[in-house]
Amino acid sequence: MDTDRMQHRMATVTPSTGESIRINYIDCPPPPSKGYRGAILLIHGFPQTSYQFRHVIIPLSDAGYRVIVPDYRGAGLSSKPGSGYEKSQMAEDLHYLLHHNLKIQEKVHVVGHDIGGMIAFAYVSRYAEIVASVIWGECPLPGTELYEQIKGTPDVFHFVFHQILDLPEALIAGREREYCKHFYDKQTYNSAAISPADLEHYALAYSQPGAMRAALGTYRAFEQDAKENREWLSAHGKVKVPSMGMVGKEFLFGPHIEKMLEETTEGAEVFVVEGSGHYIAEENPKAFIDGVLEFVGKHSG
Repeated sequence: MDTDRMQHRMATVTPSTGESIRINYIDCPPPPSKGYRGAILLIHGFPQTSYQFRHVIIPLSDAGYRVIVPDYRGAGLSSKPGSGYEKSQMAEDLHYLLHHNLKIQEKVHVVGHDIGGMIAFAYVSRYAEIVASVIWGECPLPGTELYEQIKGTPDVFHFVFHQILDLPEALIAGREREYCKHFYDKQTYNSAAISPADLEHYALAYSQPGAMRAALGTYRAFEQDAKENREWLSAHGKVKVPSMGMVGKEFLFGPHIEKMLEETTEGAEVFVVEGSGHYIAEENPKAFIDGVLEFVGKHSG
């Protein structure tokens, strides 16, 4: 596997707010022997970072795609400001990274998981003219019926817990490993997918100063995200960019994806990943790669 193509970089983006945000990202071009088919943006979730896609970056680029994998605002090695965790703002950060910093001219394929799925929806709804396709899932999108139904249930207790000010940070501090492990133990089907070394990687990332506060900020913005999504859908109608929902067969959101897509997109496809819980790119990377390549291949130039 030609990992030398995976370039780890930092960029300073200046979105419309005027602030300067440092975004850490991986940029993996296709091999010279392959014809260029386009760019794929992979957006991670919580409690993860760009490391979540470690198994899939090279295979996707081997198929002819330039693969861009950032740590979104507040995660990994990226800046951890005190605000800006509305998904529309986080999408704008990544839009600036791709089209202003990296000067990508063509439409991009956007793939988002969990919190990254919410960002992917914000991205495709705000920048539809420069999105070739979007794949998102494993999240109850704020503003949808599913989100309203489950946001206070025990299965997603953290949706409420994370929105309490200050207390979660105090209780989690020094226990980041145990807290992250709770989600992996609860939400995986392939229990070997997150190794002890992987757990340590994520625990270190979320024990950095400001990291857990920033992560909780993405949840504290959910109600604003819901308001923005409802207003956008009311004003513009459903997303018309080619869309696919991707879910693990063995996890909570799988049975609900079709209804959520019907609320938000026109003519969306659904891809259910066998042998996977919530963390698809880690639990069944081959199926993730196959699903992404089949879908984006239909919408590539």
